[in-house]
Amino acid sequence: MDKLRSMEVFVAVVDAGSFTAAATQCEISPVMVGKHIQFLENLLGARLLTRTTRRQSLTELGVQYAEQCRAILSQISEAESGAARMRGGARGVLKITSPVTFGSEMLAPAMVDYLATYPEMRADLHMNDRLVDVVEDGFDAAIRIGQLEDSTLVARPLRPYSMMICAAPAYLKRRGIPRTPADLTAHECLDFLHWNRHVRWRLTKDTEEATEIPVSRLRSNNGQALKSAAVAGFGIVMQSELLLASEVAAGRLVPLMEDYVPAPRPMHLLYPRDRQPTPKLSTFIEFMLGRFGL
Repeated sequence: MDKLRSMEVFVAVVDAGSFTAAATQCEISPVMVGKHIQFLENLLGARLLTRTTRRQSLTELGVQYAEQCRAILSQISEAESGAARMRGGARGVLKITSPVTFGSEMLAPAMVDYLATYPEMRADLHMNDRLVDVVEDGFDAAIRIGQLEDSTLVARPLRPYSMMICAAPAYLKRRGIPRTPADLTAHECLDFLHWNRHVRWRLTKDTEEATEIPVSRLRSNNGQALKSAAVAGFGIVMQSELLLASEVAAGRLVPLMEDYVPAPRPMHLLYPRDRQPTPKLSTFIEFMLGRFGL
């Protein structure tokens, strides 16, 4: 028999005072009420009720068990009500992981609009340029840049992630303007620490051979830091167009070697597969595809 159902019947017997009244309340027969009580007593190895022809009463164990059954059934009811509320509208906490640059420059400002649209929602943004395990770490969604590995996650394409190569006017006046990747060997090239060593500064056309760029004197795991160093005139930076565009528009950085800029990389919104996603996730997916989708 179903243990939780038997608990419900037992509590009904305690509250109603008789098997007959409990049977009416639970919409089953008095005989079935007796079977539920017997099931629990067999499970516990002790009697819960003592019955005479005139009355029934709880044993000492029965009093304690009835109290615990009430607490368990109350928690289940609360959990079911909470789930129903979650599915009835967008509410709760979204836990999202994103690369630092996209997260700070684009996702965080966009979330202001999302949260204004859904006032019962909250968001936790985790920005990290290293890959995290979406499911293992309990994230609702992730933004990923680059080619995806095989995954059980759902992947929805977003607009590609474009790069720029820039330097400050003062730097270019002092060191000269590089025209080809080979020219970069005589320049300060700011390195991003999370680049794979096989792809750093690979600025080659299909018909040309890749140039080996010397190790940078200034490296960082943060694109914002590299941008600041470039604006200060230290060297040449290659970072996201999202990060550098405002500095270019203001004249603090100058685009370089546009014919050699790496091709835009694919970007995706990832989330665990769910046959019935909650409104908090489905509304976020719809919002992201509307704001950043192809």
